[in-house]
Amino acid sequence: MTIRFPEPDPKILARRDAILAGLAPLVAPEALVVSEDERRAFETDGLTAYRQMPLAVVLPSTTREVAAVMAYCHAQGVRVVPRGAGTSLAGGAIAQGDAIILGVGKMTQVLDLDFENRTARVQSGLTNLAISGAVAHEGFFYAPDPSSQLACTIAGNIAMNSGGAHCLKYGVTTNNLLGVTLVLNDGTVVEVGGQHLDSPGYDLLGLICGSEGQLGIVTEATVRILRAAEGARPVLVGFSKVEDAGDCVAAIIAAGIIPVAIEYMDREAILITEDFAKAGYPRDAEAMLIIEVEGSDAECDAMLARIEAIARDFRPTSLRVSRSEAESAAIWKGRKSAFGATGRISDYICMDGTIPTGQLGPVLERIGAICAGHGLRVANVFHAGDGNLHPLILFDINKPGELQKAEAAGDEILKLCVEVGGCLTGEHGVGIEKRELMRFQYTQADLEQQMRVKAVFDPDWMLNPAKVFPLEGRLDAKAA
Repeated sequence: MTIRFPEPDPKILARRDAILAGLAPLVAPEALVVSEDERRAFETDGLTAYRQMPLAVVLPSTTREVAAVMAYCHAQGVRVVPRGAGTSLAGGAIAQGDAIILGVGKMTQVLDLDFENRTARVQSGLTNLAISGAVAHEGFFYAPDPSSQLACTIAGNIAMNSGGAHCLKYGVTTNNLLGVTLVLNDGTVVEVGGQHLDSPGYDLLGLICGSEGQLGIVTEATVRILRAAEGARPVLVGFSKVEDAGDCVAAIIAAGIIPVAIEYMDREAILITEDFAKAGYPRDAEAMLIIEVEGSDAECDAMLARIEAIARDFRPTSLRVSRSEAESAAIWKGRKSAFGATGRISDYICMDGTIPTGQLGPVLERIGAICAGHGLRVANVFHAGDGNLHPLILFDINKPGELQKAEAAGDEILKLCVEVGGCLTGEHGVGIEKRELMRFQYTQADLEQQMRVKAVFDPDWMLNPAKVFPLEGRLDAKAA
């Protein structure tokens, strides 16, 4: 294994039976998973190349139960790994042998809908898409839309500050989050934020969103809901050169146009996805953009005309505007199924980094060269409008050394993102995947300051302890 895990505490392992006996009365019998066969379902997440068997899995149904479990684990010195739906692509929800997994998958209630003030309060185990489903009857929706929105929970979205295709206009999770109920390491329950638009004092909500489950367990969330637009229409634009597609994105943004989404797919991704979704993507293109605008028919027509005029400066090989809801749905079906379609033909690592949009053209060229240098293929599918890259590095897990080559290529790509003025992650988080690369983005002084913040909430490093920060050089030896 390339990524190292801390050795489990033998004292905790020796006390496993007693720890389980203490957990049993805190939740319903079916909410405590203890057998090896049942625990195996929780030994990995979206980063499937790595796995660790948890000490146990606890699935509470209420904030009170979460608080009781956290208080007990704190008293017993048991580490806790928070988990939503386990879709983390950076290993953010992978367990440790001496830690329990605390999953919020049973916490799926919609607690309050306030259409007048445009807010929804939900338990954190509710899926992203279910929030939109709960408010659609009144013409509202929840804006963040990661590709895994059918499965991923709002808890995981908050942990990683997830985005999605429409984040260009509507922002990522932090821009749509108003408040949380947070259970601290010792079981204390605190309310941060609420229905109001802003709070006095320190921005603790901004700190919690994106903290990867290292500060506390989010059990409830208050989010913004928005009125659905009158209509939306995407346009497909194909290009003969990768650089032309990247430069076109930069030109659209530079012109002051903010579409709802600008999604990028290269030739490899187009062919893989078109074979699966039959969305009508241009098979002869080296790169393709999906650019969506919304509003009335007149507004859409005007915006699309401006975008078409800019795109023609970059010699498109094809340009097709959607003329029906069915055509629009097919276009987005292809994009949303790109990761799954790729999984049908190959193992892959999905990287996640951000760059300035003006660097898209040269960075995409270098990504291709990096992967070719390792003898690997790459399919690029990403949110081009905000420079959030998602290269899919294809490899064969059954060939010795292929995973290591893919990880090495991924490291080079992430370092490239930092070199051109970007950062290591856009929405997948750091988890275990990018943990050691944090030294490339930050100085030791930077990292120590971040670790001091964690220690305020979790002084003994009991929450998701093997994630985010490099294992060596931590402030407290107990953290490793």
